[in-house]
Amino acid sequence: MLIERIYDEDLSQASYLIGCQANGTAVVVDGRRDIAVYQDLAKKNGMEIIAVAETHIHADYLSGTRELAAATGAKIYVSGEGGPDWQYEFDGERLYDGDKITIGNISIQAVHTPGHTPEHLSFLVTDGAFSDQPGYLLSGDFVFSGDLGRPDLLDEAAGGIDTRFEGAKQLFTSLRDKFLTLPDYVQVHPAHGAGSACGKALGAIPSSTVGYERLYAWWGPYLAANDEQGFIDELLDGQPDAHAYFGRMKRENRKGPVVMGMRAPLAELNLSDVVADLAEDRVIFIDTRSHTEVHEATVIRSLNVPAGRSVASYGAWVVNPETDKKPLVLLAPDREAAQGMWDHLVRVGIDNVGGFVTSIEGLPLSTPKLIQPEDLDSFDAAMVLDVRNRTEHSAGHIPGSHQLSGGRAMWHLDELPNEGTIVTYCQSGVRNSVAASGLRRAGYDVVELDGSYAAWISWQLEHNPVSA
Repeated sequence: MLIERIYDEDLSQASYLIGCQANGTAVVVDGRRDIAVYQDLAKKNGMEIIAVAETHIHADYLSGTRELAAATGAKIYVSGEGGPDWQYEFDGERLYDGDKITIGNISIQAVHTPGHTPEHLSFLVTDGAFSDQPGYLLSGDFVFSGDLGRPDLLDEAAGGIDTRFEGAKQLFTSLRDKFLTLPDYVQVHPAHGAGSACGKALGAIPSSTVGYERLYAWWGPYLAANDEQGFIDELLDGQPDAHAYFGRMKRENRKGPVVMGMRAPLAELNLSDVVADLAEDRVIFIDTRSHTEVHEATVIRSLNVPAGRSVASYGAWVVNPETDKKPLVLLAPDREAAQGMWDHLVRVGIDNVGGFVTSIEGLPLSTPKLIQPEDLDSFDAAMVLDVRNRTEHSAGHIPGSHQLSGGRAMWHLDELPNEGTIVTYCQSGVRNSVAASGLRRAGYDVVELDGSYAAWISWQLEHNPVSA
């Protein structure tokens, strides 16, 4: 048997290819939309992908299940659990607790583990060539290394009302009646790692075991003492902000993401055409440089989505494909880099990329406004806006600032003043530049705190140590 973990550092998301080496067949679980990685992996191992499956209706990324099935002819398997409000709306075989997918010598059994979502399945994997007992659990967003899938996302991102309490109770039951009944040696392979907003304390270790989590996860003592209320209280306390785009992911994944098919290579655009398109507001320019470079000069009304590991996350902070219908123009050093950025963007449903340019020279430019920490007290700001997570804000913030995380800002403009200048900050400046670019494009007068909170607190410690 082959188990391969495919990890996306951008979204801290893990998908899996499980293959039977005896007959050359494979299943992909929780795949993403840029599917070449799975096709290449199957080809490398002489396997055919005959099945694709999902643990649940995801909120943090757009599923590649339909994309991969369309490209390979694989059969789709999704949960049929959760009741009428949590049914997938596209074709595929429904799995219920105890149902199995078989590929060659391998048996993959669905285990209904609600809590993170009502329909959530985990998959128990048995390698029939060696044992008649399961040795592996694909736990999806149920159990992570050192943590659990948060039960409040339906409230935070999908319009639910107080579903977190029932979800927390379901998690307790799923742990007690399903997870902790498994042998300690069963290996646990979760769908997320450190950095994901699907939990509050995810570990960076890619896998664990039932026994290790039983003994050392924060929730272990609560289960050992059968303390459901204590478990619920700690589980719900201190969860990070959920990105607003999670609601869109949830809706699209339930309905069934659009199948893109083969995407043509991105074209390098003629500079004069881009100038004309910008003048008529026919495109959205994506400046992919660092915030320090952007602060020197950037394209007027552009969005700052820094190249690197967070293109999908930051892109979805400021681009809403449900309302932003104009094609994106990416700044990239070459076609390969532009194509890689596009791969990241389609993971969150940002498909409409028109092409790329390699330089901003000749384009209409502006310089974002900055304010130094020492000038903040005397500045007449309509609002000082902290775009960090609420947990960061609670740990320390600029007095009088309003907290609205960067991943929620563009969906909560009603919290912002209609007139005057908004001063924005994050921890070091990266997230601030992304959020500020979105607010500027939306028409707000924004001044960024240079160096953000780290610079402000450093200045306070140097010049006013008592108040700091």
